[in-house]
Amino acid sequence: MKRLMLGNEAIAQGAYEAGVTVGVGYPGTPSTEILENFVKYDGVSAEWAPNEKVALEVGIGASFAGARTLVTMKHVGVNVAADPLFTVAYTGVNGGLVMIAADDPGMHSSQNEQDTRALARAAHVPVLEPSDSSEAKEFLKLAYELSEEYDTPVIFRTTTRIAHAQGIVEIQDKVNVPLKEYTKDIMKNVMMPGMAIKRHLIVEDREKRMAIAANTMSINKIEYKDKKIGVITSGIPYQYVKDALPNASVLKLGMVNPLPRTLIEEFAKNVETLYLVEELEPIFEEQIKSWGIKAIGKEILTVQGEYSANLLARTIGGMQIETEKPAELPGRPPVLCPGCPHRGVYYTLKKLGIHATGDIGCYTLGALPPLQGIDTCICMGASIGMIHGMEKARGREFTKDWVAIIGDSTFLHTGVNGLINLVYNQGTSTVMILDNSTTGMTGHQEHAATGKTLDGNATYAIDIPSLIKSIGVKHVIMADPFDTKALEKIIKTEVARDEASVIIVKAPCELLDKTTKRIPVEIDQDKCKQCYICTKPGCPAIIKAEDGTVSINTALCSGCELCSGICPFKAIEKVGK
Repeated sequence: MKRLMLGNEAIAQGAYEAGVTVGVGYPGTPSTEILENFVKYDGVSAEWAPNEKVALEVGIGASFAGARTLVTMKHVGVNVAADPLFTVAYTGVNGGLVMIAADDPGMHSSQNEQDTRALARAAHVPVLEPSDSSEAKEFLKLAYELSEEYDTPVIFRTTTRIAHAQGIVEIQDKVNVPLKEYTKDIMKNVMMPGMAIKRHLIVEDREKRMAIAANTMSINKIEYKDKKIGVITSGIPYQYVKDALPNASVLKLGMVNPLPRTLIEEFAKNVETLYLVEELEPIFEEQIKSWGIKAIGKEILTVQGEYSANLLARTIGGMQIETEKPAELPGRPPVLCPGCPHRGVYYTLKKLGIHATGDIGCYTLGALPPLQGIDTCICMGASIGMIHGMEKARGREFTKDWVAIIGDSTFLHTGVNGLINLVYNQGTSTVMILDNSTTGMTGHQEHAATGKTLDGNATYAIDIPSLIKSIGVKHVIMADPFDTKALEKIIKTEVARDEASVIIVKAPCELLDKTTKRIPVEIDQDKCKQCYICTKPGCPAIIKAEDGTVSINTALCSGCELCSGICPFKAIEKVGK
């Protein structure tokens, strides 16, 4: 049977067919849908962890216990998981252990454009990379065989175009893989210096053996055509090469670390001009050129963003592609949804002239005009550590005009540690947790404080206020983001304190709240004085016409009444009230 599948769906299918019984990860675009699909299969355990480090540690435990295990995350999540990753490369595995690393060339939904292959090389972990949905499924099954054969974790690298593009996938039966017997082995599994020194030698030997085996692996294949042009490539760029240079000879790499040197040298000898096509960093280019092989790569191709067939046709094929000039469209920057509870927070902060260290989530959009509510955004959980660093650098008087902004899921991801540090080191900053009871930016996944697991089962919901108090924060205040007058008073009081405080601004995500009846508001034009205060929060439902009048698009309006609350002339009321 064949089905049309997203790359992420195909990965989940491949894991099921490979006999994987444990899946764990942290949601992050473009990897999120893998576990959301995997959890639907019978006989598997799938869960969201609070962060990627914990996810990989859970995966390592399941592997040591003998289960084939899948761990999922996006590329920046690999940074969080790097600590256990580098050491499990030494210990090896028991049941097969595969970690999905979803890179994001073009930064469609990410704060950087890093290349996981570089980290994998540093960790001495093999990397497989598919070029379509069908390969995603089949390569993943191979990854488990390699993991167990060579006693190593395997990184399975995808990119946004693989994760979210559809392709034909052949559905096959699940392979029943019994749990491998657990045997206590401290020389292998306890990485104290004496053991690790010996295991490092094993890692180096393993990598050499895999590099030799890679020369005959079917996933590394040569497709000879016109030998005037030869291209070495992998992943989604392979598809672009086939479109742009249909007559070129191609060496397609399915394993991108370690590289099949003998196969590459053979291919290079048989083509006149060799090109190296890889998105982002010159990972295999640098290795290939270090072997004395003459090739053209980043001299003509960029290290930034995604490639395309047109780009390759122009740079390698020397063809000028004639394309219609696209219509000029107005800019449409991403904005907070109508009714989003974060909007009132940023409106209030701007009114008070308060700066904010920001974090990763929907609320990051508050950095854009007209709200311009945050000054920084680095990585998950960074906002709390950064405001503490500012206080240490410039003193308490400086940070009285600052707060740290973080979401509920992000707070549990890595914000907790920052708050512990702030309290322990006698910081006095104010942290605002914008709690919308979901992991919003990646598509509304559950987390440890929502009361539900990945499979929808009820579970204990972490009491965030109690958790914060247990850390040592005495002042934990709950606030309503739509009551801006009360919120303003709370913020003024807390930033003036000379000790740490936390404001939890709690309201459900507008897209998930199904309990509140949505009655839109409208503007009474007789009462409206055209002061335009209602436009300051930047709600997409509020429209300012060329003649200066202001109206509300009731099709977009959620009826949150934020605008009603800030209108000084009481000109905005519920429709039909």
